[in-house]
Amino acid sequence: MLTPSDGRHRHRRRCCFGLDLVLVLLLGAKCLSGRGTAGDAAPDAPSVGGTLPHFLQEPEDAYIIKSNPIRLRCRAAPALQIFFKCNGDWVHQNQHTSQEYMDQDTGLKVREVMINVSRQQVEDFHGPEDYWCLCVAWSHLGTSKSRKATVRIAYLRKNFEQDPQGKEVPIKGMIVLHCRPPEGVPAAEVEWLKNEELVSSLGDDNIDTRADHNLIINEARLSDSANYTCLASNIVAKRRSATATVVVFVNGGWSLWTDWSPCSVDCGRGVQKRSRTCTNPAPLNGGAFCEGMSVQKSTCNALCPVDGGWEEWSEWTLCSAQCERQRWRECNAPAPRNRGKMCEGESHAMENCTGGVCTQSMEGSNDVALYSGLAAGVIAVAVLIISVTLYRRSQSEYGVDVIDSSALAGGFQSFNFKTARQGNPLLLNSSMQPELTAGQTYSGPICFQDSVDKELFDPLPDMMVKVQSSFMVSLGVADRAEYHVKAHPEGYGGTQGRKPNLTAPNGPLGPCKAQLRSSGVFGHLGGRLVMPNTGVSLLVSHGAIAEDTSWEMYMLINQGQSSAPSEERCEILLGPEVTYGPPGLSLSSPVAMTIAHCAEVSAENWNIQLKRQTKDNKWEEVMSVDDESTSCYCLLDTQSCHLLLDEPGSYALVGEPLNEHAGKRLKVAVFGNLEASSMNYGLRVYCVDDTPHAFQGVVSAETSRGGLLLEEPKTLLFKGNTYSLQVSIQDLPQFLWSIKPFTTCQEFSFCQVWSSNQQPLHCAFSLERFTTATTQLSCKISVRQVKGHEQILQVYTSVAEREKETLPFFMQADCTVTSQTGAKAFKIPLSIRQRICATFDTANAKGKDWQLLAQKLHIQRNLSYFAKQSSPSGVILSLWEARHQAGGDLDSLASALEEISKIHSKSSAKSPDGTGMGTEPDFKQ
Repeated sequence: MLTPSDGRHRHRRRCCFGLDLVLVLLLGAKCLSGRGTAGDAAPDAPSVGGTLPHFLQEPEDAYIIKSNPIRLRCRAAPALQIFFKCNGDWVHQNQHTSQEYMDQDTGLKVREVMINVSRQQVEDFHGPEDYWCLCVAWSHLGTSKSRKATVRIAYLRKNFEQDPQGKEVPIKGMIVLHCRPPEGVPAAEVEWLKNEELVSSLGDDNIDTRADHNLIINEARLSDSANYTCLASNIVAKRRSATATVVVFVNGGWSLWTDWSPCSVDCGRGVQKRSRTCTNPAPLNGGAFCEGMSVQKSTCNALCPVDGGWEEWSEWTLCSAQCERQRWRECNAPAPRNRGKMCEGESHAMENCTGGVCTQSMEGSNDVALYSGLAAGVIAVAVLIISVTLYRRSQSEYGVDVIDSSALAGGFQSFNFKTARQGNPLLLNSSMQPELTAGQTYSGPICFQDSVDKELFDPLPDMMVKVQSSFMVSLGVADRAEYHVKAHPEGYGGTQGRKPNLTAPNGPLGPCKAQLRSSGVFGHLGGRLVMPNTGVSLLVSHGAIAEDTSWEMYMLINQGQSSAPSEERCEILLGPEVTYGPPGLSLSSPVAMTIAHCAEVSAENWNIQLKRQTKDNKWEEVMSVDDESTSCYCLLDTQSCHLLLDEPGSYALVGEPLNEHAGKRLKVAVFGNLEASSMNYGLRVYCVDDTPHAFQGVVSAETSRGGLLLEEPKTLLFKGNTYSLQVSIQDLPQFLWSIKPFTTCQEFSFCQVWSSNQQPLHCAFSLERFTTATTQLSCKISVRQVKGHEQILQVYTSVAEREKETLPFFMQADCTVTSQTGAKAFKIPLSIRQRICATFDTANAKGKDWQLLAQKLHIQRNLSYFAKQSSPSGVILSLWEARHQAGGDLDSLASALEEISKIHSKSSAKSPDGTGMGTEPDFKQ
């Protein structure tokens, strides 16, 4: 309350301020009255006082956040003075901050004034409207006023006026979730979260969030079952509503009735039945089970079988010219019916009717028929001879006798398939080239075995790294590995000493995708490229690259969505899509590429094919793994496919299921960690194709988000029988933990799992403990295919705090070697390899050649491919190296050579010279 003295002081201040304004106006008028003379004296001077003030910047509406004052700003030209007026009262001159300057373009004087408005000033104002301020600017001709700017205190209430409510709706029904945000200034904006992801980022046209802050799902799908949260925010704060759980359920529907079964008895009164199942669709997420009977029974009368009986014989026919007569009978007395037996015996009889004495009167006619037949035969033979002669002459124009063409293959039948045109050995897209610098090389773990030194090298400087082998962890042996990665300024091409015509062109590399890559420089000694933790490797054999020549080779794994599988043929990707190069690579023997796959191998259930990407980014079939081909070789093991390739490019292994018994392996794993609230714990269950590359993507994602592996991953066989995959949580202590209703069982459709194509699937369980005293979590995760196999993941972990636990060995990047050159890259020493090739490449009379070597190494198919190689034994040994890169030693090869030696010893003992003596090379040296 103001005292009289306070009122006098305020009145005095207002009077003083008013006098100041009057003086300003008088000063402006005086200047204006003297302007005529000045104008006559200086006509070219700028007409400063000829216009009213014009506002270049007016005060804007503002919000006070917490206790921070806001600043209002005015700028006008020409202006002698600018003052603020708030809520009808002039703001004191001492509270203004002003500055002025001359506009260089117009020559006018520009004045800028600012004031601060505090939270206390706004709170103390009790007027009929909001706190407001405006500017008044003076010039020689008068005054101008700016717009009113309101100043409000920003806030956002804590409680929503209406929280969304959970719902259970049938599939294809409409879902409407209402949300009224808390009161606030300025008004709050509303967003929706689905399982903690912004709905607006999902790009789902089926979900509409534009209608009065409500969320509308036009047609509910199974994927719409989730936890939805309304998120309100303004410039002050953000508020979250209570979470609404939406469950989309499916009521069960009957399938069609099966056909009636056969009657239960063969003769007389019996029973037959038919059945149907509640699978069209099956009830899901609490949906109602089908009403009615699943089995129907009906009485039946099976007709008793009646065996057939012969009728009487017919009369004999007249005696024919051949002195024969005939008669017939039919099985119609009675005819067999109702599964009765047919009559036994002959239905036709024939006998001589002259007692053995037969005289024919048509000998002349018979002679004519005989001679006519002989003449026709002679004419047919002559026509055939002329046709063959003409055909052989037409074939001779091509210089090839097709009859003898099989001899060109050395006794092996050749097989043809559609190939790419000649002249472009690498069919890739020309959009970009890979970056092969050392800094971009894949740095995941990989190692190689050294069977000689069994020790580790210290890290080398520059680009040489020597580390322990992650391949051989299970064997407990150490290893040497040399890692060579060097980029050359001239492109992919050679190192010093490369022939000019071997420089790789700037070849295409396909569309820009996320890729894993490794590279290395290889020469005449060969080497190996390995992509760590992916099951992918490339072997370049000794002598494949010419002497005094080197190639910088690379290998890429495409991590994007692959277009190799054909949807029309229901094909799926069985392993990663791999590219090796560079384009124009020239080798004297094929490279051996290994790609891990997830198929349950069975020739009766799968049609597995190797595909290659063409120049226009399309995929063509190279061969089926069961086909014979001379252009490439494919050997399918239980978990890997080993390829012998002559042509660089992008390759993919795809599978077409032939029946519902076709299956693929899934890797299932469970990860978990504490969520933002210390009371909540999240479990994430992953189902991914069982290849090292696919699971490595899961490991990387979980490592980045701090997830912990709670149980050793397990393998689940998933059949192609169209049944879905269910993931459920079991044995959760109800008195310690709670879980959102209707989320204990989640489901992936068959198509999602079957056509995942190396991309991981996962579902999440959000658990909440009742008290912080609960520090242990134990439960079971069941992953099962409906009418199929099941795996149980046992979870037992501590949730007391977020601890940095040590990752399992397969998640640790403990080595970075991706390339190895020379003898260290091979298990077979070079001297032994050369002796084996020299012994087996030339066939001999005793049968000890490369075919016998292939047989003992269990390579018994498509031998025509090896026959065309300059060293069949060398290619066979390269394939053995690729198959046994993760194995321990040379025992299998030594056993095969020992068996061959025994076979030769037996054949030598039986030789005609009787000596039984023979010389055998000792491969064990």
